[in-house]
Amino acid sequence: MSHPSWHAEHWARLQARRQRDALPHALLLCGPQGLGKRDFLRRFVRGLLCQHPQEGDACGTCRSCLLFDAGTHPDVVALSYGLRKDGVQRQEIVVDQIRELSARLATASQFGGWQVASIDPADAMNAAAANALLKTLEEPASQTMLMLIADAPWRMPATIRSRCQRIEFQLPKHEESLAWLQGVGLRDAEAALAAAGGNPGLARMWAEEGALAQRQDVRKDLAALASGRGDAIAMGKRWLDDAPEQRLWFAAQAVAEEMRARATTQNPPLSSSLDGEGLMAWYDAANRAREALRGPLRGDLLLLELLGRWR
Repeated sequence: MSHPSWHAEHWARLQARRQRDALPHALLLCGPQGLGKRDFLRRFVRGLLCQHPQEGDACGTCRSCLLFDAGTHPDVVALSYGLRKDGVQRQEIVVDQIRELSARLATASQFGGWQVASIDPADAMNAAAANALLKTLEEPASQTMLMLIADAPWRMPATIRSRCQRIEFQLPKHEESLAWLQGVGLRDAEAALAAAGGNPGLARMWAEEGALAQRQDVRKDLAALASGRGDAIAMGKRWLDDAPEQRLWFAAQAVAEEMRARATTQNPPLSSSLDGEGLMAWYDAANRAREALRGPLRGDLLLLELLGRWR
């Protein structure tokens, strides 16, 4: 199996530490969505637990590998969003989950080697959960590794981030991203990469999911509103019903292009009547709304307020 080229440096560094028997007890894998952090984690943990690893990669045939692939390895714990008592999935990771995890890691490894626990997304821990995790980070058990995954690590307390070895995935160079997209057979890779802001993983995912057509729909919606032909209420409902965070990403991207076009005396794609300061304010508001959709506020009101300001 081939692996993205931008993983190579992180992989080599971790394997060098493994060879020196100097692996940390806590890793924070962070960076933009779409760069393969979870694939990297799975590959690393699988190789770490393998009984016959080859240059850090798992053999795929030993008992440990078979159990890992089946999702039943006794020394692997994966923590994510749990369910509330009414069966509804939580939107955050809570303190009881962290306490259960800490108790589990305090027991001995069943295979006599590493115990590995992942928390994904670690930036979804609430304050009480993060505080509970601190003790485990400060007093790690022998041969226990915590692996935290976060697309937005700034949402995590600095006390957590500072106690983890950070592996930060960054956007690769344009040529590297384009070559990778072409290598996986993506059609019109250049347009997909531009839509994803240079993120090759998002470009591939959005192209396969048809999100590039959604990007065009968002631009048409904003142009219609700017010309007085659009209905902000109907538009907000439609956005809310179909990937609103992604639509807000595309909206902010389109407004950024509107500002660039004006700065270079080109025809602006949206023909907004907002001045430069107004465009910047709307761009900031769109990004704040995307963040706010994660919280308890009503999404329909957030979108209506935002779209109502566009002209």
